[in-house]
Amino acid sequence: MLHVNDPAVRKRLLQGNFGLERENLRVDSKGYLAQTDHPFAGHKHIERDFCENQVEINTPVVHSAAEAVELLAGYDRLIQETLRNLPEREYLWPFSNPPYIRSEEDIPIARFTGDQASKREYRDYLSDRYGRYKMTFSGIHFNYSFSEELLEADFAASGETDFDLYKNRLYLELAERAAAYGWLMVAVTAASPLMDSSFVEKGKFDQDTFHGMASVRCSELGYWNFFASVLDYSSIEAYADSIKRYVDQGLLRAPSELYYPIRLKPRGKNLLSTLREKGVDHIELRMFDLNPLAPFGIEEWDVQFAQMFLIWLASTSREPFTVQNQVQAVQNFKNAAHYDLKTVKIILPNGEIDSVADAALKVIDRMKKFYADFPEEIRQVLRFQEEKFLDAENRYAWKLRKAYANGYVKKGLVLARKKQEDSIASGSSRWNEKKAQ
Repeated sequence: MLHVNDPAVRKRLLQGNFGLERENLRVDSKGYLAQTDHPFAGHKHIERDFCENQVEINTPVVHSAAEAVELLAGYDRLIQETLRNLPEREYLWPFSNPPYIRSEEDIPIARFTGDQASKREYRDYLSDRYGRYKMTFSGIHFNYSFSEELLEADFAASGETDFDLYKNRLYLELAERAAAYGWLMVAVTAASPLMDSSFVEKGKFDQDTFHGMASVRCSELGYWNFFASVLDYSSIEAYADSIKRYVDQGLLRAPSELYYPIRLKPRGKNLLSTLREKGVDHIELRMFDLNPLAPFGIEEWDVQFAQMFLIWLASTSREPFTVQNQVQAVQNFKNAAHYDLKTVKIILPNGEIDSVADAALKVIDRMKKFYADFPEEIRQVLRFQEEKFLDAENRYAWKLRKAYANGYVKKGLVLARKKQEDSIASGSSRWNEKKAQ
């Protein structure tokens, strides 16, 4: 854990590195998934995810939440300008849940060829195993690492002699703690309560469906494997081996198929061999819904809270995290995706049982005490999150259900058009693109 009482460590706690990955589906003017080729071939920071019509932005690494969101905005403007100027205008669907789907043919697997053909083959496998409908869920991944200055100060305070071993252990303990408490980030960012009927019944369009979830993609209906994974956090080798075990057992085809909300990633290619050889570079939180209420899909204060959450976790004592705890942690993530957080429970590693709402307030209260002597802006971020659990009407999912019920796709198209206009009007994408290099 971080040595937060050391002055050199404490003054650097908020120094870190941020990266965002945002997925959106491209849609036509009628609310159907676009069938055109990916219009950003070869772009370093704008790629495809599962399907040809799923655009993914990968921002460069920056040093604040504000910079990360600014970069996201710049790439969004570039995309929106491109989609506006296509022969048949397209839009970015602003929700995590998809619009109309006529059949799986509406979800063309990303057309990778040549030396990238293996990516297509892997997606074919995922299509067969999980179905293409589930692959249309879109969201945001948050990547974070502590600054080198912070790590060096904490390493000096630790008295350890092997920096690489120290760094890996710090991130392993952080990942373990994030697995135990990451349900909070689901509850904070859940923003996908509504779906179109065509997702659950082929050929039935324009009827809203509500499954009692605030985040369908994070719930038991969403992105999960067919088993509750149990990982070994004792060393980086053991961690990598515990993931590879599922591949060896035939439960996964590749490590990337492990649909777990927390990942430890190396610098460079995201391979277990690289993780073993080079160690941990950063941690990834994968549970953020697209927030249609935010101009570019995510609130800056939610990004900042994610940083604060990880710092707090890295500064608290490690708790037992048994096999039973790990299995329960998976269920906690799914429970936190519910719409009414007073009716579902969280069981923490210490055995404490609370409703999700009450458990969230207790964690935020602990964070408030931890950050009591930090600048006012930090305390404002905590109050912003606290309000979501003091009054459920402040949660994104509750606001969106009120605003977009009785016409989810039609109202969503109106929003998609407005977001395109607002994004283009907000600044020069070329300037932001140049700034991002």
